[in-house]
Amino acid sequence: MTASLRSVPARQTVVEGLSNSHIPYTPRVPAANAIELHEVSKLYGTFAALRKVTAEFHTGKSYVILGPNGAGKSTLLRNLAGLTRPTFGKMTILGSGEVSEVRSRIGYLGHDSMLYDELTAMENLRYSARLYQGETLPAGRWTPEQSLAMVGLDPALNRPVGKFSQGMRQRASLARVLMAKPDLLLLDEPFSNVDLASSAQMLHVLDQLRAAGNTILLTTHQPDLARPIADCFCTMEAGQIASMEYFPPSDASAGTPSAEESRA
Repeated sequence: MTASLRSVPARQTVVEGLSNSHIPYTPRVPAANAIELHEVSKLYGTFAALRKVTAEFHTGKSYVILGPNGAGKSTLLRNLAGLTRPTFGKMTILGSGEVSEVRSRIGYLGHDSMLYDELTAMENLRYSARLYQGETLPAGRWTPEQSLAMVGLDPALNRPVGKFSQGMRQRASLARVLMAKPDLLLLDEPFSNVDLASSAQMLHVLDQLRAAGNTILLTTHQPDLARPIADCFCTMEAGQIASMEYFPPSDASAGTPSAEESRA
């Protein structure tokens, strides 16, 4: 199936990342579709994890991907992130038919936090920045300090990650992903085993990024939690997209909790 999607104009806005600052951000993706899939299939032996998936995902929209275990949600995100390749079919991501050409513009958060317990949050992000971006931070990217502040971890930036709660660890993982200012965010069950306050903080950040023009795809088994930032519920069954339910623009952000409201 091919979803019928609305045109999304390019926007310029600000993302509130620091307590006393605003970070200007202009999306680099003017195209209407951030992702186009045509009969994408992924086989593991004789098992089809994805089966002829055809869909379009609009730039600047937030998609919450639902479905039971084994429906193909994680496999879809891993293919979009370039961690594995489709067996058949065509993917166009951020205007390119090759994920490798746009990998630096994709942020992927999987089940592995990619953090080292013995390092502080700041040390982890600095290490990640050097590993993927080199010794000099590219112009326009967020610093580790800015990324940690965005997810509310600036008070704990010098604390070893091994002493973090699961919610704080997940927020630090999100900060690691955000440093590159990705145009496309792929988040695999970001709210799993995360406390309400941390979930609200992440939702607040994601809502800001969506408003700034980022495209977000996240999987979850908690649709009620993710609903405030959802432009669309995308339901998967047996390796296929069974339905895509769009919400009116005025409904998508209604009720999005701020970090402060979650602690009230």
